[in-house]
Amino acid sequence: MGHLDHAALGWLTPALSYAMACTGAALGLRCTVRALGATGRSRRNWLLTAATAIGTGIWTMHFVAMLGFRVGGTDIRYDVPLTLMSLLVAMAVVCAGVFAVGYGRDRPRALLLGGLTTGLGVASMHYLGMAAVRLHGDVAYDPTRVALSVVIAVAAATAALWAALNIRSPLAVTLASLLMGAAVSSMHYTGMFAVSVRVTPSGEALPGATAMQFIFPLAVGLGSYLFLTSAFVALSPTAGEREASASAQQPAGSAAG
Repeated sequence: MGHLDHAALGWLTPALSYAMACTGAALGLRCTVRALGATGRSRRNWLLTAATAIGTGIWTMHFVAMLGFRVGGTDIRYDVPLTLMSLLVAMAVVCAGVFAVGYGRDRPRALLLGGLTTGLGVASMHYLGMAAVRLHGDVAYDPTRVALSVVIAVAAATAALWAALNIRSPLAVTLASLLMGAAVSSMHYTGMFAVSVRVTPSGEALPGATAMQFIFPLAVGLGSYLFLTSAFVALSPTAGEREASASAQQPAGSAAG
């Protein structure tokens, strides 16, 4: 069996991946709160932004953590199409869950359906990302730990959607985001601890790209998107602020008339 190191770069990758998960969760929650207070096209756009943020945060968390993954006795490469597909899966399933909650009339049913869909999608993203790993050897999984990681994913997704429906204050959103980031990270490392590798030494070149060639630049780009979008959302006025501004300007307009 090859020796697996899940934090070859020390605490850098676990800490940074947790920060990415929290940022995506916080942005997604804020956008969902904005969506629930909007109607029509505005609601749809806020929900799309929320889904993109949460999906991007989860995917970035996974692959930033993977930057610290090493297996003794073999190099590691990543299949580029499968890696990109895992990103699309993350965004698509989160989008389905968020829209189920955003437009569902039966809130409890929508929450359960959205949480199950999103959680299974997050788990699919994780294991699809693992399927993109190329190394000299065979990868196996402990079924019990895999099942536990899926349960954690579904529970985390359901909790996230519940928070989106019930939490409004910035402080509560921040606390919920920290808990969601911890849940997503727990799901990732539970899934990673389910992995075992039987190394088969070989001098053949592995197909695919190294983490630094492909994963790192993409993660930096998506991380920048999260932070820039967070700044935009933080600076954009809420529906209440727009109404207050319109009310404040109305007397002045009436006086002028």
